[in-house]
Amino acid sequence: MRLIYLISIFIFCSSAAQNVIPLDTLKLKEAKDMLADDYGNLYIYKNKDFSFTKYDSLGKQIGKMMLTVPYKVQTVQNPLNVPLFSENAQEMKFVDQNMNEIQRIDFKQKFGFIRMAYAEDLQQLWLLDDSTKRLIQYNFRNDTTINSFPFDISFEDLMDLLVYETKVYVLTKKHIRIYNLKFEKLFEAPVDNGKRFRRENDNILVVANNSILKYVPEKGMSVVFEDPDAQIVDKNILSYFEIKGNKLYLYSLENVKKARQQKQQEIELQTIEQSTEKPVENVEEKPNGGEKEKKSSDNILEKLVEETAEVQSAGLEKLIINQ
Repeated sequence: MRLIYLISIFIFCSSAAQNVIPLDTLKLKEAKDMLADDYGNLYIYKNKDFSFTKYDSLGKQIGKMMLTVPYKVQTVQNPLNVPLFSENAQEMKFVDQNMNEIQRIDFKQKFGFIRMAYAEDLQQLWLLDDSTKRLIQYNFRNDTTINSFPFDISFEDLMDLLVYETKVYVLTKKHIRIYNLKFEKLFEAPVDNGKRFRRENDNILVVANNSILKYVPEKGMSVVFEDPDAQIVDKNILSYFEIKGNKLYLYSLENVKKARQQKQQEIELQTIEQSTEKPVENVEEKPNGGEKEKKSSDNILEKLVEETAEVQSAGLEKLIINQ
């Protein structure tokens, strides 16, 4: 049983193998945020100089914006129209695939103080107005307010906003909360260092500093990717991405799924093993020969663990060096 347990650990570590993306570590240094679109392009935002840079999957720079104030990048899932919101400037702008500004919306003349904005599509925005404590549905194409809902929530540590199918998702650094449009709270759960939402069809994901969680209706939050050592994480439709030690790593969704299944099997095997072990007081004393046999078996297991660790370490070093 223990041999099977060791084999399962080796399979788990192998199936979670990663690729190192050839992006210069200097480009990743001081990155405040990273996003990946569904074509494999990468976007690096640096808070130090407010720069927003786009690279292709080979690390070649496609475009760069030098912003004058901090902006929050909502999503890059549609690289032809990337929305950015600035609380400082009280505006939202859209940029194209080459990082050229294609539209700017100024909130100062029409609204109070907008704390967060969410671009639902290429016509409508949802705005949280702190001065009036209202959630506003605004059509920016024809400059009309469609709806306005009382929404007196705390704006402390507010990180992101998403509206989907009459539900309002609010993310702070410590919590996710879901409301209906009548300002009735439907769900609340703790989140560590939440950063932004990502919607994939009907699935609502939360991207945090070093983890990605999925909201499962009637069940709560489920972790789909996590690395405590990561500086920044993100995903697209095919892969998970992370910056760790100023290197950029890519993990296949399929490999991560298999790794999680293997880990679950590992836990189940461990549970079975523990449940089948007899209590110490019920084990009869064995002669010296039996004791030696037990020590020999333990030595073999220790050797297997050491060899497995050496194989994993050598394989990962070779992967990084080759990249």
